[in-house]
Amino acid sequence: MSRPADFVLPVDKPEGPTSHDVVQAARRSLGVRRVGHTGTLDPFASGLLLVCVGKATRLVEYLTGLDKTYDAVARLGQSTDTLDREGELVEERSGWAELDEARIEAVLAAFRGSLEQTPPAYSAKKVRGEAAHRRARRGETVELTPCVVTIHALELTSVDLPHVGLRVRCSSGTYIRSLAHDIGEALGVGAHLVALRRAAIGRFDISHALGLEQLDDAAAVEAAAIDPLSALTHLPTYAADDADAGRLTHGQPVPVGEPTAGLVAVAHGGALLAIGECADGLLRPRKVFAE
Repeated sequence: MSRPADFVLPVDKPEGPTSHDVVQAARRSLGVRRVGHTGTLDPFASGLLLVCVGKATRLVEYLTGLDKTYDAVARLGQSTDTLDREGELVEERSGWAELDEARIEAVLAAFRGSLEQTPPAYSAKKVRGEAAHRRARRGETVELTPCVVTIHALELTSVDLPHVGLRVRCSSGTYIRSLAHDIGEALGVGAHLVALRRAAIGRFDISHALGLEQLDDAAAVEAAAIDPLSALTHLPTYAADDADAGRLTHGQPVPVGEPTAGLVAVAHGGALLAIGECADGLLRPRKVFAE
């Protein structure tokens, strides 16, 4: 059974492998060298990874910024240096046993909306050109600048003290490890993350993802593959006629009748022709996908 040459593939990353390991597995199974992904998951985490194949790797920058949804479990009363179960225990507090659901819910309310968050020292954030986690593992003091993130939804899904379950829908770039740590501090007992699963990226849901063992199944890959135009439904679509398509393919702008501003996915013949940007009544091509 044949499959498209350029597509986005939702993959369910298991605990253990890195996101790069998943890309390598996809390269081997699909027999394609040009493979990338749209957002790293820590090795201990599982869940949805969008793998871009062929020319769809050029879509990565337009998919990376989508909101993410996670299911997480935090262990109250213990703090680790990495803010997750992989790290060394650095502090233990006993106050978690007195907490109840009402107290936890009250604290969660302060974490909904926009907030400043400091990325973990053990993260891929660059510090003077090098990943922070490499510096931290050498024993260097790593100071990262807080950044503004948005917690669109934060739900308490279970309370089995000292463990609490959370479902989080957040802006791209949010560290759930940092969120768990900060919630623990607000509760006065500390916390670290013991489980993390990414359930969704934008409109893409884990229920449609393939397991690593299915990457060798051509029929399963073909059924799960998302064509480039369908992968960009979060962008407005501009349907180009033949004349517009010719101009855009050659890097020339075309007039647009609507006062649209920003990025658009340009469709022609039911396929993605280009990523364009609208401004001042003109649509200018930014990335052209047509041959």
